[in-house]
Amino acid sequence: MAAGTGIYITWITGSIIISIAMIPIFKPPYAKVSIDGFVDMFRRYWAHMIVVFSVYIWKDLLDGLDRVLMANTQLDMTFLVYAIEGEVVLWIQEALRNNFLDHALTHFYVMGFMIATFSSFIYPIYFDDRYMADRVSLTMFWVYVLAIPFYLFLNVRVTGDYIEGMETIAYDVPGVYSVEIHNWFNRIDPFTNGMPSLHIGLPFAIWLTLHRWDEDGRWQRFRVFLIGFILLTAFSIIYLGIHWITDIIGGMIVAIMAVRVTEMTHEPIWKVADERLFTRRVARILDDPRTSISNTLKSSILIFEPIKEPGRKQTGAFILALFFLTGSVLLWDATHQNFTIDELQSPTAASGSGEWLVSIEENSQGILVTAWNVTSLENRTVGGGNWLETPKVITSGSCFVLYSDHRLDYFEHNSDSGVLEPISRAFSDLPILDIAIGFGNENSPRVSVLTNDQISILNAHNLEEKISILAYNSKAITSAGSLIAASTNSVENLPSVNITSMESNLTISITLDPRSDNRTEQSMVDSGVIFDYNNSSVVDLAMNSRWLVAVVDVGPLNRTILVDTISINQTLISNPRWDSSSPSISAEKVAFLQVTRDNPANLNQVEKRINDVYIFDLVQWNLVQITNDDEINQLHPQILDDRVAWIAYHEGGKSEVVVHSFGEAIEPYSSLLLQSSIVVMIPLIFVWASQHSSEKREPTVQ
Repeated sequence: MAAGTGIYITWITGSIIISIAMIPIFKPPYAKVSIDGFVDMFRRYWAHMIVVFSVYIWKDLLDGLDRVLMANTQLDMTFLVYAIEGEVVLWIQEALRNNFLDHALTHFYVMGFMIATFSSFIYPIYFDDRYMADRVSLTMFWVYVLAIPFYLFLNVRVTGDYIEGMETIAYDVPGVYSVEIHNWFNRIDPFTNGMPSLHIGLPFAIWLTLHRWDEDGRWQRFRVFLIGFILLTAFSIIYLGIHWITDIIGGMIVAIMAVRVTEMTHEPIWKVADERLFTRRVARILDDPRTSISNTLKSSILIFEPIKEPGRKQTGAFILALFFLTGSVLLWDATHQNFTIDELQSPTAASGSGEWLVSIEENSQGILVTAWNVTSLENRTVGGGNWLETPKVITSGSCFVLYSDHRLDYFEHNSDSGVLEPISRAFSDLPILDIAIGFGNENSPRVSVLTNDQISILNAHNLEEKISILAYNSKAITSAGSLIAASTNSVENLPSVNITSMESNLTISITLDPRSDNRTEQSMVDSGVIFDYNNSSVVDLAMNSRWLVAVVDVGPLNRTILVDTISINQTLISNPRWDSSSPSISAEKVAFLQVTRDNPANLNQVEKRINDVYIFDLVQWNLVQITNDDEINQLHPQILDDRVAWIAYHEGGKSEVVVHSFGEAIEPYSSLLLQSSIVVMIPLIFVWASQHSSEKREPTVQ
């Protein structure tokens, strides 16, 4: 996934070269270095390679699963870790912070780990130490397996993303490759996989394996190297703002468990998976296939022999299977809170509020507009006659407006059935730039229409003009209640927004500051990004009764700013390195899009830009990524009641409306399964304990 980035190729190439160059240093005393060793190791140890490198296949899948689980359930345990150790890691970073360590430890963090893991696996198979290769490869595999429950259900954020004042140095290291490194880390690291630290767990597990089974000391020098690597890594991950001290302890515990599991499993696994045995089996099958098949069937039947008289192992296996089944069902529910509106074939735009979502489709029959109730999934065709061009849609409460350059139709949802016809219609001589829906006295709906340097506030039911407001150089408007916000000219080279009451002449002006912190800004400049703050402008707005969301164009990208209209405090909620767009706000949540896979310095070289949906929670004050797919582009996110909806564009031109629920993740049938499992678990545990005591009972001496 991340292999296409130049810095990644540099890291992995350097790691391979360094690992090979160190072979003469760490080789066993009896061994000789030759080119033939590289050829032989692929022939002799292909099964070991499958075991180890399979980790990299399903790790991407698990990382994606972890992102979805985090987005759906918010299983964040960072507060517990913070309560235990406080800001010790911050003190270390602040006390030792310097530019040399920033750069040196960032590259060591990635390349050092690659070197340690690559050499730990390659050296035993290169020198044909099968005894150690069996154990090292399994230990590496079990470390990742045992870390899975922690990563899925014990999400711990990186320290630089949680402790105020602490920086994620590795993710934001300044320099020519700053943006590329930042994007690479974001793509391969969910940022919630702090516990346990595999940068400690994996090399420590390998060291324990060598310490446990290196009986003649042939790997003594490599063991010393691993100890030094572990100590430097422990310092690096704390200094760089990535891991907590507790994460290091967690990594060591997982390592100890992995070595223990390897001790119990290496003999039965390699009795079956040994490459030499595989070759012999193939030869026997080719020589006498009938006898081979018969022997295989007999062996398979013997596997079920212990079930006739189950003992402690069989009962324990059944308990583990029940845990796995229950956990799988619950995990499925927790990661499947999305559904698609299948009746929509090719949606191109959508807008929604409350329970309603209005979608626009273009097909061979023309333009189809449909109003959907996302709770009942009932729908109504929206009438109003043919549109000469594809309309845009804006919604608020139970109202929505369809509009094009010179026409607008106003609608209100109701409990009737059949075609939903417009309540009013108006035409404009000037091109319509933007539309907003607000409410005046006695909650009467108002439609605000932005044309060239003017906002016309209309009575929604007859679309007669009530108020006209000047809006020089405005590109976007939004409304909430009786307030209307409009972008305006830059003030002191920064954009601003005017918020005006429809019922009075009260107007406040808010100057927006789209700049990030100095370190981030400088790192992007070093990477070739050129900002144009002098010509920055507001290109999109969203608003509720308290919060204003503004998307500001700063040249190479857009940034999304959240403004508290009471205190005028501002927060940059989008990643300052990524392009953002399409804000929607409601129900104490903000939805918007971010492009996480390109470099702003080279936007003209990007063939396709993939937007992901992000949610900023105004109560918990955190940002969560809802989608994460390299092949699906997301557009038009809309916050509804306890839901967010968007349009997903697949490769090949297929599009669909996706609805994601913020409600309870566990379905009723899953709750029933959990309750049943708990009840069944009581007698099973009793039986297992009884069998365990009986098998451990010493025989009576006659």
